[in-house]
Amino acid sequence: MAELELVCVPTRILTEKDDIVDAIIEFGGDKIGPEDIVCVAESVVAITQGHITRPEELNLSWQARMLCRFVPAEGSMSSAYGMQAAMELEGEWKVLFAFIAGAIAKVFRKNGVFYQLARQASLTDDVTGTMPPYDKHIVYGPKNPDAVAEKIVSRTGAYGAVVADVNDLKRSAVLGASRGMNPAKIAKILIDNPFGNASQMTPIVIIKNYAAVSNAK
Repeated sequence: MAELELVCVPTRILTEKDDIVDAIIEFGGDKIGPEDIVCVAESVVAITQGHITRPEELNLSWQARMLCRFVPAEGSMSSAYGMQAAMELEGEWKVLFAFIAGAIAKVFRKNGVFYQLARQASLTDDVTGTMPPYDKHIVYGPKNPDAVAEKIVSRTGAYGAVVADVNDLKRSAVLGASRGMNPAKIAKILIDNPFGNASQMTPIVIIKNYAAVSNAK
């Protein structure tokens, strides 16, 4: 009986000059079958889309300097530059409003409102969050992740594809998925973070035999 297997696909350093689907085919095409799901790390998708910036390119606002002080140190928004990067896309006043709304919601024991209202705040990775030379960059969330996933399926013949945001703190989320996928189920499979976005350079993971295992249940 087929079993799920996670296959990590090593690559070279991928840059904004690369196409993520071409890279998947180049480095993992021979490993992808019609019952498999191709998973790709969201930060690498964003890098290949050029959706990045450097801290020195940002002009810090007073809102960013103030709000970052109230964010736990492990979060990207705890950096004034990370906060400002999110504001560049969302707008400074929108982020400020979202932060105030989130603080009020916490009084009523409702968490996550800030990140729901200011989506880019949850998707932006501060410096050191990925592999060199992009460890000196701030990486935004990927553009059109559902469309990226659909393109992966179309080009590779895989059963499905997802763009995932996973870290070593047992946080796993699917930001984009091809049609017919169950994002919550796939996020659970990836919960132990099989991706290697640093020196391992394995930003692509293939979930082997997913269709066969799912249909057998």
